[in-house]
Amino acid sequence: MSQSSYNQVWKEAMSELSRLLAEELPPVPPPPQRDRVVFFQQLATLYVRYVQVFRQLEEAHNMLVHPQKRRLILLLLKGVMGRVLELKYEMVEKEFSEYHYVDDILHALKLTPSALEIPIPYFFVGERSKEIEERKTMLLDVLKIAEYSKDLDTSMDRVMTEEEAIKIIQMVERAWQGRVRAKLNKEIRFSNFDRRHRAKTAGSAFNELAAIRIQKVWKGYLQRKKTKIARDEEMIFLGMVMDPKYQVPLSAEIDAQAIDTSIRVKQKKHEEVYQNAIDEILKQIREMEWNDISKTLKNQIRQWFYECRNDTGLFPDYPTVEEGGSAIIFAEKTPQQLVEEIALKEEEEATSKSKGKAKGKDDKKEKGKKDKGKGKGGEEDEDGLTMMPSAFLSELEVANKRYKEVWKNRNETENFSQIHEVELVKEEMRKIVEAEVRLQVDEEMREELAELKLAVDKEKPGKQKGPKKKKGSKGGKKKKKEKDLTPDRTLESLCEELVQQGLLKRAKNFRMQDFLGDYNYLGTTLRQSDIEPMPSLLDVRQVLSLYGILPLGAPEVHEKAPLIKSILLVGPVGVGKSMLVHAICQETGATLFDLSPYTTAGKYPGKPGLTMMLHMVFKVARLLQPSVIWIEDAEKMFYKKVPKDEEQLEPRRLKKDLPKCLKLIKPEDRVLIIGTTKNPQNSDTKAMCKMYGKVILIPRPDYGSRYILWEKLIKKQGGKITNALDLTSLTKVTDGYTPGHMVQVISSVVTKDRINDLTKQPLTADDFIVPLAKFEPVLQKEEEAIKNWYAKTPLGKRRIKAAAEKEEAVLKLKDAKNKKKKK
Repeated sequence: MSQSSYNQVWKEAMSELSRLLAEELPPVPPPPQRDRVVFFQQLATLYVRYVQVFRQLEEAHNMLVHPQKRRLILLLLKGVMGRVLELKYEMVEKEFSEYHYVDDILHALKLTPSALEIPIPYFFVGERSKEIEERKTMLLDVLKIAEYSKDLDTSMDRVMTEEEAIKIIQMVERAWQGRVRAKLNKEIRFSNFDRRHRAKTAGSAFNELAAIRIQKVWKGYLQRKKTKIARDEEMIFLGMVMDPKYQVPLSAEIDAQAIDTSIRVKQKKHEEVYQNAIDEILKQIREMEWNDISKTLKNQIRQWFYECRNDTGLFPDYPTVEEGGSAIIFAEKTPQQLVEEIALKEEEEATSKSKGKAKGKDDKKEKGKKDKGKGKGGEEDEDGLTMMPSAFLSELEVANKRYKEVWKNRNETENFSQIHEVELVKEEMRKIVEAEVRLQVDEEMREELAELKLAVDKEKPGKQKGPKKKKGSKGGKKKKKEKDLTPDRTLESLCEELVQQGLLKRAKNFRMQDFLGDYNYLGTTLRQSDIEPMPSLLDVRQVLSLYGILPLGAPEVHEKAPLIKSILLVGPVGVGKSMLVHAICQETGATLFDLSPYTTAGKYPGKPGLTMMLHMVFKVARLLQPSVIWIEDAEKMFYKKVPKDEEQLEPRRLKKDLPKCLKLIKPEDRVLIIGTTKNPQNSDTKAMCKMYGKVILIPRPDYGSRYILWEKLIKKQGGKITNALDLTSLTKVTDGYTPGHMVQVISSVVTKDRINDLTKQPLTADDFIVPLAKFEPVLQKEEEAIKNWYAKTPLGKRRIKAAAEKEEAVLKLKDAKNKKKKK
C-alpha cells in the first residue's frame, strides 16, 4: 500500500471517530437508561466501534512516514486506547464478567470475530528500541558477572575417585567390544545373503518372474500417483484444500516485507530531519521575532491597564505566575469580565469554608444513600444508568478539531515524499517562543503597573497575594512518603544484587501471537440460555492485551485509565500462564521480577531483610518501568494452613508486606503484579481477591483451539500436514490435554531424523497418541473445581446475585400473569 492509501485509512478512522464523539458528546445529555440489557448493548456497540478505530489508527501510525501526522495520530491513538479501556471497565461492571460475546453487534456492523482482536502498537517497543537495547546490555553484563562469580566458586579441580575411574574405563571398553561384535555380525549376515541369492537366481524362469513382479509394482505405483494427483486437483477445484503454490511465500509478500522495512527507515530519516528543522526554526524565531513579540505583548498589556482603569476606575491586579500570568488576560474577555471573575473567585474561597462547616450529619447520610445507588462501572441512580465521565473524550475532541483544521482538507499534491510542513513547525515554535517572552514581559510589566499605581492612584507597592492554599481537613491523615533504604547505591549495583539472588530475570522470547487459540462461537447462544460459557484461549489473549499490555505500553493511558495494579491468572498446569507473563514483558519491553515462594525461600531472612528485599524490587521496578512482578504459585502466599513439606519455604512471609507495597503504586508507576496459580482452592479466597484486582480464568483448550494448536505447532516444529494425519480425530481424542502437553509431545515426535523421513513415512495421528498417553489430562472435575472457586470471587458473587434477581423478576411476572388469567 502507498502513503495515499494509509492516508485514506486515517481519513476513514477520523470520520468514524467524529461520529462517535458526536454521539458521546451531544449538546443535550441523553436521559438515563433504565434497562440494563439495552445499556450494555449501547456500551458494547461503542466498544466494538472504538476497537475498529483503534485498529485503523494503529495501522496508519505504523505505516505513515510524515512526522507531524504521526504525532497527531499517536495522540489520537492513546486517547482511543484509553477510551477502549474505560468502556471495557464499564462493560465488566454491567455484565459482571470479564468476557463478553457480542455476535449480534458484529453481525449488525458486518464484522467478523477477528475484528475484535486487540492490536499491539508498534511504538510500544519499536520507538523505545535504544532504551530497551541499553537495558538488555546492562542486564546481560550483570548476568555475565553473576555467572563468572559462580564459575569461580566451582572452578577448583575435583579429584576423581577410583570407583569413578573404573566405571569410565568399563564404559569405554564395553562400547568398543559392542562395535566390534556388531561389525562381525554384519559381515556374516551379508555373506550368507550372497550365497542364498546366487542359488535362487539360477535359470531363465526366475528372471521372467522377477521382471513381471517389477512391472506390477511399477505400474501400480504410477496408477496410484495419477489417482492422487487427480484427487488433489479435484479437492483444490472444490476449495477443500489450499493450492500448494499459495502455501509458499509469494513474491508480492516478499515485496511487501521489503516495503515495510523501507518505511521504517524512512520514518527514522524524516524524524531526524524534522528534529533538526525544529532546532533551526526555533533558533531563527528567537533571533528574528523575539523583539517584535515582546513589543506586541507589552502594547496589549498596557491597553488592558488603561481599559480596566476607564471601566472600573482602578488599575487591575496583575495575575500571578500560578494563575497563568498575562496569558489569562488574552482569553477573549473584557476588562469588566476579568474583574467580575476575580471577585467571584474570592467569594467562592470565602464561602467554601462556611459551607464546609455548615454541612452536618444529614448531608452525609443523604450522600451515603446516593453513593449506595452508584455502581462501580457507571453511575446508577433511581432514574436509570448513565456512563461515567471519561478522562479521554476531551483530549480526543481537541485532537479531532486539530485534524479538521489542519489535515482534513489539506492539499498535499506537492509533498510527494511526505516530509514535514515548515509553516506548521513555525506556528508551533512561535507558541513556545511566545511563552518564553511572556515570562520576561510579565516581570517588566508588573514593575510598570506598580509605578503607575504609585503615580496615579498613590498606591504603595506591596506584596501581591498569590492563590490561597487550601488547608487540609484535620481528620485527614497525611500520607507518609516511602523512605529510601538504599540512597547511596547505584542502579547497576541494585540490579546486580537482584540478579545474583534470582529476583531479576530476563523474559523469555514469547509473543502474544504465540498464545494460539480459536474464538468461542457459542458464547452468545449459551448466554441467552442462562449458561455461563467457559472462555476460549483467544478470549484470554484479548483480555490480557487490554489489562496488561495497553496500560504498560503507554504512560498517558496508565495514568488516566482505570488503574489495574495486579492480575491473577488461574488455570490448570500447561495452559500457558507463565508464557503469558513473558509475552507481556516482551510486547511492552518490561523488566521482569520474580517474587515466587521458591525464588524468595531462604533469601533476605527476618523482618528487616524482607523489608529491604521488597524496597529494592519496587525501587528498581519504578526506575526501569514498565515492570512486571511475577509471583508463581500465588496460592502459597495465602495458604490457610502451610503443609509440612513446605514450611521451610515460608510461603506466607509476603502476605502482609506485599499488599502494603501494592497500595503505594501510583498511576504514574507502570508496575504490574501478576500472580499465577493452578490450585486456588488451597488459598484464602477473600485475602487473595483483595490482593489481586483482576482474576482471569484460563481453561483447558476447546475443540477449535486444540485443532489450531495441533496444526500450527506441528508446522512450527518442521512437520508437514498430509492426508495421512487425521487432525480431526487427533483433536477429538486429545480432549483435556493442555497446550503444554502438546508442545512436549510434538517436540519428542517431530525430531530432525523424523523430518528427514517425512517423504517416505508421513506423520500420522498414532505417532502422537502413544507419547501423549504418558501425560495426565485435565479432567472435567478439576475444571469444575476451578470454576466453582471462581464463583466465590467478588465478580463471580455479583454475577450469581444478578442471575438470582433476574430469576425472581421472571417469576414475579409469571405470577402476575397467572393472577390476571384467574380473574
